[in-house]
Amino acid sequence: MKSNAAEKGASGKRSGGAEAPTGAKQAAPAKKAAPGKKAAPIKEAAAAKKSTAAKKATPAKKAAPAKKTAPAKKTASAKKTASAKKSSAARASAKRAISKKPAIVPEKGTASVEGASAVKTVTPKPPTAESRTALVRRARRINRELADVYPYAHPELDFDNSFQLLVATVLSAQTTDLRVNQTTPALFGKYPTPEDLSAANPEEVEEILRPCGFFRAKTKSVMGLSKALVENHGGEVPGRLEDLVKLPGVGRKTAFVVLGNAFGRPGITVDTHFQRLVRRWQWTEQTDPDKIEAEIAALFPKSDWTDLSHHVIWHGRRICHARKPACGACPIAPLCPAYGEGETDPEKAKKLLKYEKGGFPGQRLKPPQSYLDAGGKPAPPLGAG
Repeated sequence: MKSNAAEKGASGKRSGGAEAPTGAKQAAPAKKAAPGKKAAPIKEAAAAKKSTAAKKATPAKKAAPAKKTAPAKKTASAKKTASAKKSSAARASAKRAISKKPAIVPEKGTASVEGASAVKTVTPKPPTAESRTALVRRARRINRELADVYPYAHPELDFDNSFQLLVATVLSAQTTDLRVNQTTPALFGKYPTPEDLSAANPEEVEEILRPCGFFRAKTKSVMGLSKALVENHGGEVPGRLEDLVKLPGVGRKTAFVVLGNAFGRPGITVDTHFQRLVRRWQWTEQTDPDKIEAEIAALFPKSDWTDLSHHVIWHGRRICHARKPACGACPIAPLCPAYGEGETDPEKAKKLLKYEKGGFPGQRLKPPQSYLDAGGKPAPPLGAG
């Protein structure tokens, strides 16, 4: 009997081992029944354990529907994915909308910088990617705007004829037009023609040209070109590019100044101001003057070339300076990719303006009447201040 009771007890224990700890505690009284000689209580205890286990197993079946909640998780995930896709599509749409605009009207924004006591100004810039058509339209619009700002634009060298303009342009290298204009009255007063200058005493010419800098090299150039005019062109300045560039000290830039302003033949003058501005405006990325000339010429009709040169050079001298451009006073700011490189505050920018735009004398001692009518002032003679 004890052996049978022990086996039944062991069986009861094995049955109870699958239950939760609470079931194990309830099975404890069965061990106390072991000393009894009656097997019935043990059977009843085992039956009770099975009944208890069955009751506890019932809620586990009810837990099965919990698997149905998985689709809910998938639904939430799908919503998040859809939301993310919509957000991504919105950003892509915004990027496409921005890329269609060739330029952005400069509007100031502010962004706080972590760890900084001041607020950093952030200025939006137009996209670097621009179609050929958009570039041509923007470039031509800039030229029209500058034509309205500088209707009196002209070569800022004093001259009465093509010979004087040719010599003055050669002398303007590495110096200002103002300094040349203050120097040439004495030069042309003593040597008014190519014949006179070619036969001059080099030391006397050097002394006159000393204020222009590089006076020895410039003396050699102007006397050399004067001699070439006398010997090869009858003392007259030729009106063809191929003839002009053969003269001593004359390159394409000088030739186009003479052709455009003395002969009325269109040409693009690529000086330092012109080079700086057309790259700043992203009209070209070239640095070689001849390549710049070719690329800019392709953006404009030939009839615009001479006036375009004046507009760009005048703007570079008065507003769009190399180091401190007056962005806040610039009439083409909405079209400029480089807006914000200089002073954007209108009042501060106004103080950076030069010549007639800033209320100061110009570079010519004898400027045209249109310049004077627009409020321009003639430059003082050499030594007058």
